[in-house]
Amino acid sequence: MDAATERLVRELAPRVLGALVRRSGDFAAAEDAVQEALLAAVEQWPGQGVPANPGGWLLQVASRRLSDHTRAETARRRREGDALVQRAEEVAADANVAGDTDDTLELLFTCCHPSLTPPSAIALTLRAVGGLTTAEIASAFLVPEATLAQRISRAKQTIQQAGCRMEAPTGEERAKRLRDVQHVLYLTFSEGYATSAGLRLQRVELATEALRLTRALHRLVPEDCETAGLLALMLLTDARRHARTGAQGELVPLDEQDRTRWDRAAIEEGTALVSAALAKGAVGAYQIQAAIAALHDEAPSADATDWPQILALYGLLERMSDNPMVALNRAVASAMVHGPRRGLAELAELEKDERIAKHHRLEAVRAHLHERAGDREAALASYRLAASRTASLPERNYLTTKAARLANG
Repeated sequence: MDAATERLVRELAPRVLGALVRRSGDFAAAEDAVQEALLAAVEQWPGQGVPANPGGWLLQVASRRLSDHTRAETARRRREGDALVQRAEEVAADANVAGDTDDTLELLFTCCHPSLTPPSAIALTLRAVGGLTTAEIASAFLVPEATLAQRISRAKQTIQQAGCRMEAPTGEERAKRLRDVQHVLYLTFSEGYATSAGLRLQRVELATEALRLTRALHRLVPEDCETAGLLALMLLTDARRHARTGAQGELVPLDEQDRTRWDRAAIEEGTALVSAALAKGAVGAYQIQAAIAALHDEAPSADATDWPQILALYGLLERMSDNPMVALNRAVASAMVHGPRRGLAELAELEKDERIAKHHRLEAVRAHLHERAGDREAALASYRLAASRTASLPERNYLTTKAARLANG
């Protein structure tokens, strides 16, 4: 299957799952059926060609797989399955799932079910809708992969044992799930923008889909300041995408990027969004992160960056969120304002947090600050340790190259 078809399948999978869940109300069975339909596409499309209506094809196959499953259980299930197939085939005949029919946003709300704890709902949604692997989600949550796998498994069991129908919420219930949906979109975008493992630095299709869905969410709740802040954050971050990699796909750090390659239209849109949201007074974490991104994007050069303001914003964000990555970023800002020794001291305190103590980014920041402080040997050791801890090949190559230059310098 070629790359273009793979991207199409990735885009269609959550839409088909959303349509099937909405019609059947059975998340676990629908997910299994969609996976079987995707396998059928992988087997048949390379030889037979992509159908004229690929979304409808996947929905029809998944509906039949779900019907087969239900018929195997009880007569009641059989009757429901037959009705489901009829409805799905009618929809597939009249609508193109790849076009105007998109249940992905509804599926996001559906998966964030009240019977689940927020972490479990978010993990389940990232797996089903975002298409992230268990390892990628575990990396985002800063927990072991085995722990995350158990969390997802328990989430599915909870839904099944409770007999909960996976139905899209409306009104007040939708508002209650909004924050979880925002978090899913944030983590999906983050994994797409800075892939945690593999050969590529970015998974553009994943970040683009998260951005598309966040736009749709903003249209759904235009007065919600945090949704506007999240969209602004994505726009302001994604604006730098083309400058983040070199000719060979290598990582280019922020302070070395060619700022003429940044997307000025996205920066202007994101800045306008966050400015309007902040003016309303209901300040949240996504708005603050967007404000920080705007300060980076508006600086004409790395040296002209308003680090004191960024440090102040990270301090505010740290008081709002118990997230060690926020503390790590604050340490960087502190080093830029007060010198590398101050930043290194803050890293020493942060290392007591076992959620991040062995994370490669902590060691990479330490290496950078040791280098700025002139401690070549300490920087070399930290670069090498950071390289050994990351699962991202571009990041490993960057860190290894930094170490090699210090060793030869």
